[in-house]
Amino acid sequence: MSDLIINLDLGLQQAPKRGTDSNQKHQRFVKRRRFLERRGFLKQKQLPPPQHHPPKDQVSHQDSRSWGRAKKKWLAEDQNSFQTGTRKMTCRSAKASGTPGNHCAQPLAGVQKASLLSEYDSGLPPVPQPGKPSKVVAIDCEMVGTGPGGRISGLARCSIVSYHGDVVYDKYVRPIDPIFDYRTRWSGIRKHHMKNATPFKTAQKEILKLLAGKIVVGHAIHNDFKALKYFHPKSVTRDTSKIPLLNRKAGFPENESASLKRLTKQLLHKDIQLGKNGHSSVEDAKATMELYRVIEAEWERQLALNPKQE
Repeated sequence: MSDLIINLDLGLQQAPKRGTDSNQKHQRFVKRRRFLERRGFLKQKQLPPPQHHPPKDQVSHQDSRSWGRAKKKWLAEDQNSFQTGTRKMTCRSAKASGTPGNHCAQPLAGVQKASLLSEYDSGLPPVPQPGKPSKVVAIDCEMVGTGPGGRISGLARCSIVSYHGDVVYDKYVRPIDPIFDYRTRWSGIRKHHMKNATPFKTAQKEILKLLAGKIVVGHAIHNDFKALKYFHPKSVTRDTSKIPLLNRKAGFPENESASLKRLTKQLLHKDIQLGKNGHSSVEDAKATMELYRVIEAEWERQLALNPKQE
């Protein structure tokens, strides 16, 4: 009888604590599954059915502390994963799910890279790309004196060049009003130029058609537009006489309205507007376009960040 009692005692001492071990394994499994669910790595058919959580007052104090620690851990891992990039997050989560193969080469399941980046946009406008060459032209006009005393500037020649300096348009234009002063010293216009000149209305239509939808560059360009009786949209107008960037590069005071001749000499090392035969609108338009290209990228970037800037 005593032998039987001894055997029973030994059996009780050797019995494993299966209930405690299985409970701990289950808790670890549940935590890992929740982590994978939050990351979106489980397929829809693998997701568990919705569970009804007990009321808050029925949750034990120990469970609430465990949940709080797990939540902080998940939030910290989420933040670290985005800071180190989507590639690191993919590798770590794939290894946790036990998926065979090259985990780092696999993209996030069901998550687009563009959507991840858009959620963490800096809020700044995108860095602008320089305008397409076919969308940028430079213009220069020569004027003569019309009206009483020749005090009103009338369009007498207009030249337009492309981004690469090719001549797109160059015609003498006959003003609407009679000419009283040819201003030859500056304009280079003489009486014989008006014999076969294009009437103003015809030239205006031709010129505005070429400027439509373009970024138009000019030096003191408001004078050219005034002679054309037209004003181009401000957002696509570039006046090289009003940009401090050029003056800064040339070593001139930023608030100074430097002449096209001085800027061209200092920055392009070219001499223009020489002699007493007046200016050439083609030469001036080409010089203006070259000056624009010197500071194009920086100028366009500044305008994108501050659209109200002149």
